[in-house]
Amino acid sequence: MSNIASAPMNPLAVLPPEKKAPRLYTLAEYLHREEHAKERHEYYDGIIKKLPMARGSHNLIITNLTFQLESFIFSQEKDYFVMNNSQLVYSKKLNITLYPDILVISEKPVYHDQNEVLLINPILIIEVLSRSTRVYDRKEKFNEYKTLESFKEYVLIDQNKCFIETRFKEKPNTWKETTYTDLKESVVLNSINLTIDVAKIYRRIELK
Repeated sequence: MSNIASAPMNPLAVLPPEKKAPRLYTLAEYLHREEHAKERHEYYDGIIKKLPMARGSHNLIITNLTFQLESFIFSQEKDYFVMNNSQLVYSKKLNITLYPDILVISEKPVYHDQNEVLLINPILIIEVLSRSTRVYDRKEKFNEYKTLESFKEYVLIDQNKCFIETRFKEKPNTWKETTYTDLKESVVLNSINLTIDVAKIYRRIELK
């Protein structure tokens, strides 16, 4: 048996290495980086997060719905603006930026900044659900959008099956939810007084 005493163990050696705190960016730094970025990112009060890639069905639904919205606005001479998923929305209350899939503005766009990058007055926001964003879009993102004073209606569209959910703000803190699960139904968008056939939203989409 060896008489050599073993060296005492350093208690710090068994502790996991400390994780470095993520770097925090200012809103101005984020906007500068985003202007030159090849991919889209959102900003969460100092944290920059990369957005996932979108599938073909996701993009086609956006195209179908944008066409229906624009056709309605043009034919009825309504004073609305439709913008796609390259437009940033900014919540001053939370200091975050978000990229909705589609948004509609009444009368004219209002921006937080002089460069007209951070929009603050959408009335209707539409999100196409994906596997990676489904839970976030339905819960946290909805709560984030609700910090916008102009926000009146939220639409969630499943890209794989026939499922559309609308949430319309009837009065402060009261949202009416309606779901559509049949291609023969028509979606009612109360915020802009428009009815759209579900089949037109899912045109050329292979549903599961």
